[in-house]
Amino acid sequence: MRLRDKVVFVTGGANGIGLECAKAYAREGARVVVADIDGAAAEAAVSELPTTGLAVECDVSDGESVESAVRAALSEFSGIYAVHNNAGVSGPAVALNQTTAEDWDLLMNVNLKSVYLTTKHAFEALQASRGCVLNTASMVGIIGQANHAAYVATKGGMIALTKAMALDYAPMGIRVNAVCPAGVWTPMLRQWAEEQPGPVGEYLNGIHALGYCPEADVVADAAMFLLSEQARFITGCILPVSGGAELGYRR
Repeated sequence: MRLRDKVVFVTGGANGIGLECAKAYAREGARVVVADIDGAAAEAAVSELPTTGLAVECDVSDGESVESAVRAALSEFSGIYAVHNNAGVSGPAVALNQTTAEDWDLLMNVNLKSVYLTTKHAFEALQASRGCVLNTASMVGIIGQANHAAYVATKGGMIALTKAMALDYAPMGIRVNAVCPAGVWTPMLRQWAEEQPGPVGEYLNGIHALGYCPEADVVADAAMFLLSEQARFITGCILPVSGGAELGYRR
């Protein structure tokens, strides 16, 4: 019970990596706030948790929506120990010059501005709890990816922001880290796979040195560690959960 009675605020917590993380936190005793743009899905996610949780409908790109969600969490639980910025969109799989201004703004607002908004509105609670922030970044933010420029930019920005936040907030006892998955089977990845011209399962298995594309529980295990007391001296860490996807020449 490494998070017994601690309140964890998870954005995009209704499916995929966010849902698996919410379940992992709850199994360790946390009270999980599932903040998701789909309110009904957030309610369904909370119903699966083994501990007391709270579902809040939240558009992470909108400041008033984030402020309202944080206020609801504080009203219900009187504190927040951790904010897990997990909500994200993948956007169009195109080069930069083919990216529309609308898609660029959407990706920046959902994937990156959201970290600013949750930090802004939850900061006093995080300072009071000497808590932590966890960001779901991506290996593409470190090594790049062809024909996915805007998405790569948001994840690279999140990685840089994680390091800056870790330095700014270390004197207050707030730790800030990020997890960087490579391929993980989530609804978002499955949708992307369906949009590709041919089968991509073999490709997704092959990019990982360990030989397979995993489910989201592998990220949840790493996230659980980074929120726990076992990671009490870790901040500014960009932790690959990648099966070795970034290592060496394999083909």
